Amino acid sequence: MEPLLVSESSSARSELADLALELTAKSTALRNSLPSGVVRALSDLVRAMNCYYSNLIEGHDTHPIDIERALNEDYSSDAKQRDLQLEAKAHIAVQEWIDNDGLKEKAATAEGVLETHRRFCERLPDELLWVSSPDGDKQEQLIAGEYRQRDVIVGKHIAISSGALPRFMARFEKSYKNLGRVDAIVSAASAHHRLLWMHPFLDGNGRVARLMSYAMLRDALDTGGIWSVARGLARNEAEYKSLLAQCDLPRQSERDGRGNLSEKALVNFAIFFLKTCIDQVDFMETLVNPKGLRDRILVWTEEEIQADRLPLKSNLVLESVLYRGELLRGEVAGVLGTSDRHARRVTSVLLEKSVLVSESTRAPLLLNFPASLAGRWMPGLFPEQ
Repeated sequence: MEPLLVSESSSARSELADLALELTAKSTALRNSLPSGVVRALSDLVRAMNCYYSNLIEGHDTHPIDIERALNEDYSSDAKQRDLQLEAKAHIAVQEWIDNDGLKEKAATAEGVLETHRRFCERLPDELLWVSSPDGDKQEQLIAGEYRQRDVIVGKHIAISSGALPRFMARFEKSYKNLGRVDAIVSAASAHHRLLWMHPFLDGNGRVARLMSYAMLRDALDTGGIWSVARGLARNEAEYKSLLAQCDLPRQSERDGRGNLSEKALVNFAIFFLKTCIDQVDFMETLVNPKGLRDRILVWTEEEIQADRLPLKSNLVLESVLYRGELLRGEVAGVLGTSDRHARRVTSVLLEKSVLVSESTRAPLLLNFPASLAGRWMPGLFPEQ
């Protein structure tokens, strides 16, 4: 499995360091440009986006609108589609756990990897917990949070024996502990491949690897959960999978590192991974820069008011929430310059439309990004249904 990290002697160290520093600067600037209320709302939407693209890589296409319906207990009458909705709901629950520091500083540990797999699989419907045996003659049940008990071949790659997994996971964990800032960021890429190379589970390895890398970047960069590499990986799926396959290759020459596997291939994947992260931060910045986001939301609001689907002056409430990050219910009447009764009506309709949310009838009003409006408010985040 060596090398697990790009060596100090690698000629690519300076390029990787530059990419890590660029990613740090852009990710920090993006988060600092947004009010805390918008960060919270955006992180909720990014969970659905991350889930959609991660599952899409696995060949499961569940649109975020259907994911949002599942979160509201609104399931398809089609059994297969309902199972995919439940799968998406499971993915989002695990990412929410990560966003609440469930994996803090233990994403690349054996405990963290097993817990991520357990939390995901225990929420899956029974139909998605069966895996075909190598000869295809029978189905084997996937056990949540447990290493596979048989050997596997993934494409052309023969994964390590099941009996070796605990030993290799111990080495994996030791390698990604207590890293410096640059190595901690780059390790999100190298650990991503090395976990897939071990292939610790009969199924779910890709999702666990992407969730692990998400958590590692969240720790290293304090991302706030407002961007994710999964969208970029899905949009460049062929290159992503090709570079992963190349990382399976043994060392190619005397100049190709000092481990069993190719260091050059690991470097190429890490460069691709970090550039993809930077591209996704840049993309999110274009969507949520204050003026652009404000203009798109207010144009939509004006159209809804003119069509009598929103009360007059609803735009003033949304604009205030965008500017402040949250709005106390008692302040709505003052913002509108109207009676308390009209203020309550405006508030009620905006909550009903899911463009605002609130934890209780006394809690502040917060912005929300419903998946059904993403095409208008956040164009390009995911495909139109």
